[in-house]
Amino acid sequence: MAPTLNPIRPTQSVLEWLIANRDGVLIGAAVAAAIVALMIVARMIGQRMVERESAAAHFGWRSVLGRVLARTTISFMVMAAIDIVATYAEPPARAQHLVDIGFTIAFALQGAIWARELILALIARRVGNGETESALNNANAIIRVLVSVALFAIATVVILDNLGVNVTALVAGLGIGGIAIGLAAQGIFSDLFAALAILFDKPFKRGDIIQYDQTTGTVERIGLKTTRLRSVTGEQVVMSNTKLLEREIHNFNVGRSRRTSLPFGLVYQTSPDDLDKVMSLAKAAVESRKGCTFVRCAILGFGPSSIDFELLYDSRSVDLNKVAGDRTAVVLAVLRSFAEHGIQFAYPAQTTFTAAPDGKLVMPYAELAKAR
Repeated sequence: MAPTLNPIRPTQSVLEWLIANRDGVLIGAAVAAAIVALMIVARMIGQRMVERESAAAHFGWRSVLGRVLARTTISFMVMAAIDIVATYAEPPARAQHLVDIGFTIAFALQGAIWARELILALIARRVGNGETESALNNANAIIRVLVSVALFAIATVVILDNLGVNVTALVAGLGIGGIAIGLAAQGIFSDLFAALAILFDKPFKRGDIIQYDQTTGTVERIGLKTTRLRSVTGEQVVMSNTKLLEREIHNFNVGRSRRTSLPFGLVYQTSPDDLDKVMSLAKAAVESRKGCTFVRCAILGFGPSSIDFELLYDSRSVDLNKVAGDRTAVVLAVLRSFAEHGIQFAYPAQTTFTAAPDGKLVMPYAELAKAR
């Protein structure tokens, strides 16, 4: 004869628990509803912040906060509400344990989502979302994958640790795997981080005219691995991001003016009075060109065949064509002014002095010989 089993009535025990803890359940439900309502409102506000900033084509701190708030998940809200109710209602130990596990999992995953959106939003704010920052758009997918893998791996370790699992071996395995991947793809990661360094530090941006080594060109594209320039002679120059940052870069678009140096030499036969006029004549020549500011004109020293000068002036423009036009105009003005005052430019030459049979010097210039 089969033994008689008493039927299990879980609904009756639940009802009894609800009746015994009705005050705690009601208070917990009210608090949970209020908190969930606040999270829903914050989520809606975050979505509106993102929409407004996107419409304004500007990414500010409002968008950073909006992105984080807008990514609050419904599952996290539900688990937060259940955990609040359980806190006030004091359920059985087994139920409380299950609620704690569920909330830990939900909170770890939600924390990873918030952290990911915060990091990506800060990157977007620092770099910019404009069309000129094409490298961010190219790198966005890879950055999202890398950040997501790292954060969700941390969240998984936290969840397993809270569940009582020994995660020491797992963390060690992840560390060894990360080192192996890093060594295998160190060239790719090196150029990727160099591209991010260019976007963050902004030594140049798309459209700037830069010079490194003997190459001068306009930046056309900042990619994940290479930066492409259009040389002044027309061809495209492709340079690795890592190697490019290792060089000294001159950015001609940064600054409000360009300083130009014009060295020249005058013949030694120029009189001291004429040499004294050179500074004022050069200043007048520079000031005759609109947009140019005289800095100085000074004697550098005595050269092999000339008295050497240096003329410095500033062009209030960073456009290379405008700077070249200013240089041409200043040179022509100096030539005209010196010609009017009889001041002669020197060129590489040697003067030979000979002696007559009686031992007297034969001067190479007729005027000097007549004076002697």
